[in-house]
Amino acid sequence: MATVKLWTDAEAAADPRVAAVFNDIRTVRKSDFINNFWRALANQPDLLERTWTSVKTIMIAPGELDPLTKELIYIAVSTINSCSYCVHSHTAAARAKGLTDTQHGELLDIIGLASTTNSLANALQIPVDPEFSIG
Repeated sequence: MATVKLWTDAEAAADPRVAAVFNDIRTVRKSDFINNFWRALANQPDLLERTWTSVKTIMIAPGELDPLTKELIYIAVSTINSCSYCVHSHTAAARAKGLTDTQHGELLDIIGLASTTNSLANALQIPVDPEFSIG
């Protein structure tokens, strides 16, 4: 259960700032669906605007990384941070961008391997090789 109210469309429409963000989300995503993440952030319009702007800039605007790669990174970070909501949301987004079951399995293998080797390196306090330093 959410720790804040999830805004309805009627409540969002009554607040011009929230309505503007929700409308932009619908336009950019070409969908009428506003997910619960945005409905929760609507309680703080400044945070809602800032976060949506960041998402558009980092996840949606063209960049050097393709859209599927961005989603895969988001899934990996969300997994490590134990954010079930984000894992589900970004896995759905990755699937919409072409993620196959085989690719998903490979991603999970990488996440598991990285978690294991990171834990080992941290536990053993292995010093970084000078060859890995930039500069």
